[in-house]
Amino acid sequence: MAYWLVKSEPDTWSWDDHVAAGVDSWDGVRNHQAANNMKAMRLGDRAFFYHSNQGKEIVGIVEVVREYYPDPSDASGRFGMVDMRAERPLAHPVTLAAIKQDPALGDLALIRQSRLSVMPVDPAHWAHICRLGGIAPEIP
Repeated sequence: MAYWLVKSEPDTWSWDDHVAAGVDSWDGVRNHQAANNMKAMRLGDRAFFYHSNQGKEIVGIVEVVREYYPDPSDASGRFGMVDMRAERPLAHPVTLAAIKQDPALGDLALIRQSRLSVMPVDPAHWAHICRLGGIAPEIP
């Protein structure tokens, strides 16, 4: 299992929107590095759901339930999407400010590549952020 972080602007698509939908596509990604990260996602992988711009915090966990496939909103045919299921919220959202202040998270991609919308999270960072968010890490 791999771990990821996906970003969305809450006024466009929020955690609550995803919870209401249950399962929905993660589409509209037009950055090649982010798209390559989505291509690497496998069934059962988990991702932190991050509210960007407004809130700037990790608020929940989603699970990949359909691997990369063509995004019909991309007329060029170069980009795709994955489907994700809302799994559970964090008990306490983990803010970007808290992440930046935590020495254990200094090399997290969210800090190093702040504009990237889909990024990997290593298992140690995943476990640490889960604990900060008030939930037990689910690392096999």
